[in-house]
Amino acid sequence: MVSRDWSPRTGQPWRMFRVWLLPLLALLAVALITQAASRTPRKSAARKPTTSSKKSSAPAKAATVAPSPKGASDEVVVARWMSSLSLRERVAQLVVIPFNGHPFRPRSREAGKFMNLVTREHVGGLILVNLANGRVVAKANPVETATFINRMQRLSPKVPLLVAGDFERGASMRIEATTIFPHAMAFTASGDPEEARTEGEITAKESRAMGFQWLFFPDADVNNNPDNPIINIRSYGEDPAAVSRFVSAFIDGAHADQKNRVLVTAKHFPGHGDTATDTHMNMATVTADIPRLEALEWAPFRAAIQSGVDSIMTAHLAVPALDDPGLPATLSPKILSGILRDEMGFKGLIVTDALDMGGISHGFAVGEAAVRALEAGADVLLMPSDPKAAIDAVLAAVKSGRLTPQRIDASVSRILAAKARVGLANGKLVDVKLLSQVVNTPASEAAAQKIADRSVTLVRNQGGILPLQNLGATVFYTMVEGPSSVEGNAFAAEVRKRFPQAEIIRADSTMSETELDTLLQRGSAAREFVVAAFASVAANRGNAGMGGALPKLVAKLTATKKPVVFAALGNPYMLRNFPDVAAYLATYSTVPPSEVAAVKAVFGELTVEGKLPVTIPGFANLGDGIVLRETAKPCAGCGMGSR
Repeated sequence: MVSRDWSPRTGQPWRMFRVWLLPLLALLAVALITQAASRTPRKSAARKPTTSSKKSSAPAKAATVAPSPKGASDEVVVARWMSSLSLRERVAQLVVIPFNGHPFRPRSREAGKFMNLVTREHVGGLILVNLANGRVVAKANPVETATFINRMQRLSPKVPLLVAGDFERGASMRIEATTIFPHAMAFTASGDPEEARTEGEITAKESRAMGFQWLFFPDADVNNNPDNPIINIRSYGEDPAAVSRFVSAFIDGAHADQKNRVLVTAKHFPGHGDTATDTHMNMATVTADIPRLEALEWAPFRAAIQSGVDSIMTAHLAVPALDDPGLPATLSPKILSGILRDEMGFKGLIVTDALDMGGISHGFAVGEAAVRALEAGADVLLMPSDPKAAIDAVLAAVKSGRLTPQRIDASVSRILAAKARVGLANGKLVDVKLLSQVVNTPASEAAAQKIADRSVTLVRNQGGILPLQNLGATVFYTMVEGPSSVEGNAFAAEVRKRFPQAEIIRADSTMSETELDTLLQRGSAAREFVVAAFASVAANRGNAGMGGALPKLVAKLTATKKPVVFAALGNPYMLRNFPDVAAYLATYSTVPPSEVAAVKAVFGELTVEGKLPVTIPGFANLGDGIVLRETAKPCAGCGMGSR
């Protein structure tokens, strides 16, 4: 569950209206939808399949649990919550369902189904996902999202919901107008774990302000496979010691402020870094033996446990050295219970990766996957494609004796204890009016930009072409991942602030080779080229390289024998595909602050001293990086904060 992100800080005069005020117009719709859903006539049940013809699909009026006395211990809170739940409701507490942060369409089937899961089944939590149309992602808005979460919390009177987000680049991965951090690998390039700690602290603060208590980060995978299509820049790199340091630093930062306490998650156990398969599409396989797993893949997870990580997410991959080669770790008792629980001593929450991913769904039915995950040792069932079917299957397994009530209660107790630990017994609603004071503050934005600046790594600089000397003879190409992508906008804007007459040509992955040849001809008068190439990591794509005919365009530029400066925005391994470029910069991220940092670097406005967190086979080693001293004054009025 990954997606590109973009904050609407683009300088249009209507930005603040769209970001903060326009969503308020949707709040009335949310209220009406909620009210309508809670008043759905019982006779409507006949139109929807249920396990019993007598069971209404209308939300039941749940009994409200009296609030615990102020100052009650977590144990007392958990006991009160547990005693209020039936067996079916306890099973439902194990389930986390997706929401997108936008209001439902009035009286839609989607709204009715969702409300039924929250108000009647009493699912344990929600996870924010993005609406996507191809490579175009519609992110949630802070006001809409916080208001929606508040309403769902009000509709959960028995036990508060635990609300999660894949906030791998801070909340900006899923929510616009939040602090935009670069991908994890960018942090390691600077070599300063304190930056990861800063990200953890800021992300925790912004998350709690919007109603989230559970972060599905940090990524503890060691990316030692250059062809990994889904981890790549989401990882802190290929050195297990460095990954361990940055994982621990993020955890420390996220836990630093007890007023903004969040749960953090190390993922994806037992290690997803040495794979060449996207588990959103199919089950992957890790062929490493046990000594390699111990020394490499598991080191960051052990560090996370020592640092007090709250939860660990499983991976939908097989490890033949540990269990059946056809069995994903998510469903393996030997891996989850035998290794993670018993050998490593982890006592926190074990959460599955999304159960609707191909790595599970292609081999197991919804109900069977849910039951087997619990048998393996998981506590939380994340995003089963049919949550009700998963609940029914687990309940049936308890009734048949396949699972015991005690096994269910063990996981429910961990979940309820986590809810108590983040203070949900004392307050589950957030003050929407305070969001603008907490989210994406100038100080947070400046911190994120500094991290992006320090990450830039110069791998090659033939003839000292950088920093640029002859702007009038330079043509800039932005090569982006789709026609509607906002990638490259910040790069182009920053170049024009420094050199208004710059020739900037935009190419995207859907263009034909003929169309790209026309763009090649447009730049033919140049003496040198700068290519800003975007290659992000996204689910269900199968690779992390440049798409379409864009690689051919780069090859044709280098074939002119004119110098090409290649700025890799995202995947740092692209040098393997373009060995003839004169200069090669890596930013490890596709986000706007990384675009700004790349422009600063090529114009000589910052000292470039990042070091590679990975090996680029045949071209550069772990730790390589050319120091390029600052030669120009910083551009006045430039950067993200100026737009």
